[in-house]
Amino acid sequence: MNIVDARAYLSAALTNKNTCLEGLDSASGTMKPALVKSVINTYKHVSNSLSVLPKPGTGTPKGQKNNQPLMNAPKLSTRKQGLFQDSDRGEYDPNEVLVVAADGTGNFSSITEAINFAPNNSMGRIVIYVKEGIYEENVEIPSYKTNIVMLGDGSDVTVITGNRSVGDGWTTFRSATLAVSGDGFLARDIAIENSAGPEKHQAVALRVNADLTAFYRCAIYGYQDTLYVHSFRQFYRECDIFGTIDFIFGNAAAILQDCNIISRKPLPGQFTVITAQSRDSPDEDTGISIQNCSIIATLDLYSNSSSFKSYLGRPWRVYSRTVYLESYIDNFIDPKGWTKWSTEQPLDTLYYGEYDNYGPGSSIDNRVQWLGYHLMDYGDAYRFTVSEFINGDGWLDTTSVPYDNGI
Repeated sequence: MNIVDARAYLSAALTNKNTCLEGLDSASGTMKPALVKSVINTYKHVSNSLSVLPKPGTGTPKGQKNNQPLMNAPKLSTRKQGLFQDSDRGEYDPNEVLVVAADGTGNFSSITEAINFAPNNSMGRIVIYVKEGIYEENVEIPSYKTNIVMLGDGSDVTVITGNRSVGDGWTTFRSATLAVSGDGFLARDIAIENSAGPEKHQAVALRVNADLTAFYRCAIYGYQDTLYVHSFRQFYRECDIFGTIDFIFGNAAAILQDCNIISRKPLPGQFTVITAQSRDSPDEDTGISIQNCSIIATLDLYSNSSSFKSYLGRPWRVYSRTVYLESYIDNFIDPKGWTKWSTEQPLDTLYYGEYDNYGPGSSIDNRVQWLGYHLMDYGDAYRFTVSEFINGDGWLDTTSVPYDNGI
């Protein structure tokens, strides 16, 4: 394991600590204080380990790739390099592809059955083709189901849908319609939906707590807490992401590139906010980087935009880190751009940045005056690119997902 991998894993471990403590919030009993104290004390060692690890050098020259291979990136044969190309399913022996069909014409009628059948701890890609249909199930990709590839017939016709929510007694973490814990997971041309609705509060459509994951041409539908970029290194390309409050949130190192990020009309008295990043320590190599995306809204929010404030993000935790690079920002976004989580929260430790954005909502004239808010230059922005921030040149090449590695 190299330093880059080690830092990614330790950052994820610290995120798991916070998720564990959040899960314990609703617990009761005499052992709860001792358990909480034990978790906190144990993870002090993780935090100390991360703080003493050197940060790798940054600044790959413009136009060059950082090709250092990463620990868990699978090596594909030439025959499988076309994995995410439109003609790819024809390149496979049908016996090598697990076919899921809601109408019974495949090997399985549910996605969960195919996941259960897939080999454990695979070092090579396991392709699951999910045919057109509505799949009403909560799908989990366990940590021992590695390198799963899920291909749909299009995000308009292959749909995974569930309706778990905090309002119905689930934790935010457990509410996900699709929960990915297996490293190397890839998805293309699939829609993932949480249909619980805005009245049910937190209701996750997609949760990802796995390393080296990529989503291409997918649609992710929800309201509050739609996309939980929980931990590790993640990449989203040409996806449509819908939500109302904190709808892209978590503590992964996540890059969204060429995506449509679409705010929906919230409930009366609410506001919309796109990101809620939860970095808890300056040592964590985490954050949300939104590059060359379109920040837009649904028609009913546009027509009622005077009734609802809309923001680019708010800090879930004190070292929250989110940047918008080279993106179109429409005029429904409040001129301040960003908002507070609470009145007591410090605003000098977070890092919120904007670089070379455009559109009627991109004006920086009236942005927040926080110490943690930055108008970025090229060097600042380059730190949050595919090459630098998620080491993408070391693993995205093996997926055939298109990506831009720099600014």
